[in-house]
Order: sequence, then structure tokens, then C-alpha cells
Amino acid sequence: MVHTCVVVGCRNRRTPGTTLSFYRFPRDPERKQRWIAAVNREGWQPNEGSRLCSTHFISKQVKNPRSPDYVPSVFRTSSMTGTPDQTGAFDFSDKQQAQVEAANALLFLQGQALEMGSQPGHYLEHDGAESVASASSGSAINVPMRSRDIVTPAESPPSSDGDEMSSVNDAIDYEEEVERLRRENRALRELAERASLTEASLRNDPVKVRFYTGLPSYFVLETILWLLSPRMRADKTVKLSRFQQLLITLMRLRLDLRNQDLAYRFGVQVGIVAQTVRSVVDAMSSTLVPTAVFWPSREELRRNLPTAIQSACPDCVAIVDCFTVALEGSSESGVIGGALKYLIGVAPQGVVTFVSRGSPGHVSDRELVENCGFLAKLLPGDVVLAGRNLDADEAVAARGAQIRIANSRGDVGGEGEERAVLRRHVERVIAMVKRRYAMLNGLVENTFDMNTFDRIVRVACALNNLCISATPLE
Repeated sequence: MVHTCVVVGCRNRRTPGTTLSFYRFPRDPERKQRWIAAVNREGWQPNEGSRLCSTHFISKQVKNPRSPDYVPSVFRTSSMTGTPDQTGAFDFSDKQQAQVEAANALLFLQGQALEMGSQPGHYLEHDGAESVASASSGSAINVPMRSRDIVTPAESPPSSDGDEMSSVNDAIDYEEEVERLRRENRALRELAERASLTEASLRNDPVKVRFYTGLPSYFVLETILWLLSPRMRADKTVKLSRFQQLLITLMRLRLDLRNQDLAYRFGVQVGIVAQTVRSVVDAMSSTLVPTAVFWPSREELRRNLPTAIQSACPDCVAIVDCFTVALEGSSESGVIGGALKYLIGVAPQGVVTFVSRGSPGHVSDRELVENCGFLAKLLPGDVVLAGRNLDADEAVAARGAQIRIANSRGDVGGEGEERAVLRRHVERVIAMVKRRYAMLNGLVENTFDMNTFDRIVRVACALNNLCISATPLE
């Protein structure tokens, strides 16, 4: 199909061999109206076949609203209110004047233009044999010059006060300036990338991955995303990608950032952050927790006991402790005293094997141990280590097991350096999970109900088990 430019007086057509481009009118209503206004044909509206050629743009049409080529701007100055059949070519004198102005503009851009004299002829003596190629043709401007074409400062007439005109402006090295701007642009892009929280920025920065997520590597983060993707929404109604949804949730657990902070970082509303965290926690609770938090067999436990445990307590199956998470108020959770209490069981190797449901903060350690289901995991002959007295000796003994306390003097039934090593090991294992995920410490922003927060604690324990253990096998 042959297209003809719709601009009045422009006879450019799409023909074989032409280097011109022909553009459709934009679909965006506001930009389309600006194009129609630039064409300046009274009462005219474009149709599907209407085209505008590339000679009416400085370079080519672009979609960046900040670019001068977002809207056509190159038109001749005479009236365009007529129709193509009623208009002819430029008047010769107008064309000649336009060529002279174009040549002078080029000289100025090249840093060679002089101070303009009182007459146009002070710049160029222009005749038909030395005419400049028409700017509207789309070709480069070629300006043949002779020594008499340019008036030097010495030849310029003196001003009325007798002072000579200023000297020629120093030429600007545009290539060097462009290269400098390119380097600056690259540096700014790299700075923005390092400060961002995109997939690319985390993929190339393992330290950032560990800081924001608590996970050991981007590979582990990517694997979790792959596992959760079928259970996460990512349609047009969701403003956050699957990666952003997972990252927000991990940052909430890892750093205990407030919802408003995360909303600012990701450019969404506070309610979307809270909803996203609930949704992703639910997905991780059903996907990760059953496979990552489980009670291992006795053979596996004994086969992988750390050196600190093997000689001092070879029958140890778990190290237990109770911890309390304080909440801001209790309106939504219905928790008395604004706190939840949990019992956590950790294998001697540092892997979480048991975590109870939350109980009101005023519940005693003994009540929690007896009612949380932990005792059902024990077999006769098992030994449970604790960093402090939980007052649960009788309940554990009823299962044929034994609870032993590594107290501050470092003795578990005796004195010695071996007992002190055991005590330090117990303290390190207990502190591991809470240190890795700050949401399990301090005062937590209360935007969750009790069941959701229980899932959050279990998810934090599952994520801990995906990390490198604080007590590697020896």
C-alpha cells in the first residue's frame, strides 16, 4: 500500500527505495490530539490509513514524552489551512532564506558561527550554484564555503563606540561531552541498580541476599520462589511481581520492617503489604514447613551428633527453650498482655525439629511443655537439654525420658571443661533462630491474628533450616 504524508504541502510518498519512514497517528488520545494540532488542518481528523513522514521530526518519532520528537515539530512556516491540491512548492526567495538560516544554524552548532552583522549577507553570500540542500528533503545539509563567505572579526564593521567585536567563540568538543555524559549515565545506572531491590541486583550480590532475606544464597531464594509460584498470584490486578511478594515477606520476617516502610520501598499501599505477607506466609506454611520442620529418627540424630554432644550427652534428641514474642497491643490477636509464648525444639546439629503453637504470654513454662505436644515426640531413654530450668522434669520423666539443665556454672551433672563446652553449644543453638529472624524478637507490629502469627513462627523456623547451620557437623 502506498502512503502519502498528510501534511499540507508535503508530497513525500512511500515508494520503493525511499529512506523515509511513515508513522501512524498514536492511539493515546492526548498524544494523538497533539499530532493533529501540529498538522494544523482545520476540521480534519486522521483515519487508519493516515501517515506522517519522518521529515517532520528532528530525528524520528519516539515514545518518550520528554523528547522533542514525541510530537512532530518540523513544518514550513507558511499557512497549512488549505488542502494538498491547493498548495505548491516554496516560493524561491522563502526557500533561499530558509537554506541560509539552516546553514547558519549548522555553523553555530559546529562552533564556527560568528557574531551576526547588520545584514544577512555578512554570514553567507548565497547563490543558486552554492545552494544548501533543502532541510525538508531529509538529507544532510551541505554548505560549500569560500573565504569570502565568512566575515572575520577583523572585517566586521566597528560598533558605534569604536570597540571591536568579540572574538570567535571556542569550539566545543561535542564527542568528548557525549562520551562524558555516557560515562556519567552508566555510573548512575550502576548506583541505582546497587540501591534497588530487583532480581538482578540480588542475583549478583550474595551479601545483600543474606542481609535482606536471611537465606545463604540467591539460589536458595530462587528455589523457594519456584516452589511457591503455583500458589502465588501474578495477574494484572496484582501490583507486585511474585519475586517482590516473596522479597517483601522475607524482609518482614528477617528485619521486622514495618508495613509502612515496605510500602514506601515498593511503591504500594500499606494494606497491600499486609495482605501480601499473609498470602505468602500461608503459601510457605503449606509448602515449606511440612518438609523442612520435622522430627528425625534416633539413628539419624546419633549419627550426626556434634563433637560437643557426643561424649557428654550421646542420647540427646533435642535442645529446648521457651521464648516470648511481644506484640503491639492485642486488639486483633486477642492475646492477653499483648504477647505470645512458644516452645521450640532444636536438634543438636542446629536444625529446628519442633515448634509449638502460640500461647498467651502469662502461661508458665511447665504448662506450655505439658500441653504443646512436645512430650509425645519423646521415647524412653531420650535426653532433652535446656539452657535453663523449665520446671518440666516430672512431665518429661513420665515419658521415660530425662531433661538436663546446662546452667551458668557449666555443669550437666558434673564439673569440667567438657560441660562448659556443652553449655555454650546449647546457648548458641537456642539463640540461632531468633537472631536470624528479627521478627521473633522485640516488639512486633500487630497486624496479624493469632493463627497467622503461629504460621509466621513456623515459617521462620523452616527458613532457618534452609540456611547453613550455626553448628556445622564436626
